[in-house]
Amino acid sequence: MVEVWTPDSSLARFIDHTLLKPSASEQDILQLCKEAIAYKFYSVCVHGSWVAFCRKQLAGSDVAISAVCGFPLGAMATKVKVFEAVSAVEDGAREIDMVLSIGAVLEGRLDSVSRDIAAVVKAVENRAIVKVILETGFLDDRQKVEASLAAEAAGAHYVKTSTGFGPGGATEADIKLMRASVAAGTGVKASGGIRDRDTAILMLRSGANRLGTSAGIAIVSPESTASAPGDSRAEGQSGSSLY
Repeated sequence: MVEVWTPDSSLARFIDHTLLKPSASEQDILQLCKEAIAYKFYSVCVHGSWVAFCRKQLAGSDVAISAVCGFPLGAMATKVKVFEAVSAVEDGAREIDMVLSIGAVLEGRLDSVSRDIAAVVKAVENRAIVKVILETGFLDDRQKVEASLAAEAAGAHYVKTSTGFGPGGATEADIKLMRASVAAGTGVKASGGIRDRDTAILMLRSGANRLGTSAGIAIVSPESTASAPGDSRAEGQSGSSLY
């Protein structure tokens, strides 16, 4: 069951504290884990190679580990995504954020999209939840709805807006559209460009059940004058691209 934010809720418990920059060092990931514990974020979201390290750092805490899969392009073979997801779960991840096959969505090959997602869902069944990244910046509204429905039909637990490495990021309109497209029991995750408290609350009020951001400290501590992680450690950075 997905959690629904209310004004009385802790913002921190809706945040996946994220560091997906390719240049991230062990010290950076260690700091991410320390911050997640200190601020009580829901999870850390990292690349698969860091999951075992994070498990050690987070031992004894309530912070979960989310690992990305097929990231950020979504164009890997299904068996590669399955292997990546299973490996991350075996190392300690309890959530998998996978990128769907964007090209297949654009071509209308939704059966292929669903099969790709279903294979990952089945591979980690009863061990991890799966959040499916649509990369909404590439899609029109019809395709966003179709992709959301395909993900839900394949057994995904969440649909998610963006990697942060593609065009655009989370928007109020997209969150409302995705929320309206899936059942209440399916979560919606907003990610990409969420760097302040007002934007975070807007996303949650629009129907998001989770936020992916590297600016979590700035969001939960708006009075802080320290440089936020989102200034230099984006999930990617909205507007920047690896393509």
